[in-house]
Amino acid sequence: MEWMDIIKNRRSIRKFEEREVEQEKIDTLLESVRWAQSWANTQCWEVVVVKDQEMKEKLQACVPNNNPSYLAIVKAPVLFVFVAKLNQSGYYKGVVTTKFGDWFMFDIGVANQNFCLTAHALGLGGVVVGLFDHNKAKEILGVPEGYEVVTMVPVGYPAQNPKAPKRKEISDYVHFDKF
Repeated sequence: MEWMDIIKNRRSIRKFEEREVEQEKIDTLLESVRWAQSWANTQCWEVVVVKDQEMKEKLQACVPNNNPSYLAIVKAPVLFVFVAKLNQSGYYKGVVTTKFGDWFMFDIGVANQNFCLTAHALGLGGVVVGLFDHNKAKEILGVPEGYEVVTMVPVGYPAQNPKAPKRKEISDYVHFDKF
């Protein structure tokens, strides 16, 4: 696949075939996170890989049942939970250095993008889930203080091929030299 094809054809997948994801592909997904850019190379992420059905059901209880990804949490063969270490990204010698404070959301977002594009390139699909009870998920997973659960990404072989959503034209969001 060509790079722009990977970018243009990746979709949020919420329905999966009933087949396992090979460990080799899981390892490749995790390697894509490893190489994500981050603030001053802080690499503030941790990833919890969840295959246990009972654990997926507990995490599904954190997701509102009207969330379009509610069923994907338990139907996907593997669920990746992205956790951020706080007070690291955007900090220098323990002091926040930017107007926007802790950059963990940016770094986790970049890691999620690497992850999802890699999944698509491997013939897999997934969706970044951000609407859930983060504190409850943190408790279920045993995440310690100083860390936050940020996203959950159910992954598997797509059982659907959604159409591309309408996109803005470049001229709708690009400005030259001045806003």
